[in-house]
Parts: sequence; structure tokens; C-alpha cells
Amino acid sequence: MVSITATYTNAAERGPVTNLLIPRYVSLKASEANARRGPSLSHRIDWVFKKKGMPLEIYGEYDNWRRVRDSEGAGGWIHYSLLSGVRSIIITSSMANLYRKSDQDSMIMARIEQNYIADLGKCIKDWCEIDAGKYDGWIKKTDIWGVAPDEIR
Repeated sequence: MVSITATYTNAAERGPVTNLLIPRYVSLKASEANARRGPSLSHRIDWVFKKKGMPLEIYGEYDNWRRVRDSEGAGGWIHYSLLSGVRSIIITSSMANLYRKSDQDSMIMARIEQNYIADLGKCIKDWCEIDAGKYDGWIKKTDIWGVAPDEIR
């Protein structure tokens, strides 16, 4: 029996399979994905993700499998083909303001409910630009999950 562990640290490391940063954020490509106890089809299913586009954090790699977790910490091992590099975020505050500019004094374009999933655009120090359906605008990083606090993109 082989023991596989993946540790999470605040310092980014490189994945042994992809050489990409770990941890890193991705989104769910499929409309449904089984999160397994270990990195193979023979491992038990612990969790089923059922929302296409939801953001996930990769914090481990083994062969064609990625160890992921969602904004609430639920997760497991998912086959890489079910994941996408297209970035998204999820609203974590009970109600978040979407601003016209990356400035709290700018016009509020919309108020977005908790658990809404939006496409991620660029990010600066404390803000990210998102596409929330009919509305595009800027949101505070403290109101979302799916980007690192210090991420600039």
C-alpha cells in the first residue's frame, strides 16, 4: 500500500506532476464530479460536486488526479479532465456590493447574494473584476473565495 499525502502551506510550491503552483485555483469543468478518498477510480467517493463553474483550490497532485477543496473545505481527489483553468469565484459574504470601479465610493452596480458563482477577470491589491451575468464590476476580495488575498492578475 502506498500512502499519498498533500500538505497545504501558505508558501506556494510547484506541483510534482504539472510544475504549476500549489495551491492554485481552478473551476469545475463538468456539471458533476466525484471527489474520491484517494487518486484512483477504486477509491471511495466522499463528495459529489454538482455545480459547473464552481471555484476549487488544488492543493495536491498525483498522476492524473488533483486534490481539491471548495470554499467550505469539502473535497477530495478529482480527475484532472473534470477541471478547467478558467477562473471563477464564489460570493462568501451574505450580500456583496458590485461596484462600477475598484473604489468603495464608486456607484454600486448590483448586490450579489452569498454562494453566487461569477467569472473572474483581473485582480488588483484588494479588488477583483467579475462578470456576474447582467452585471460586470469590481468586488472586494474579502467578499469572495477563489483568489489568493495577495493575487494580482
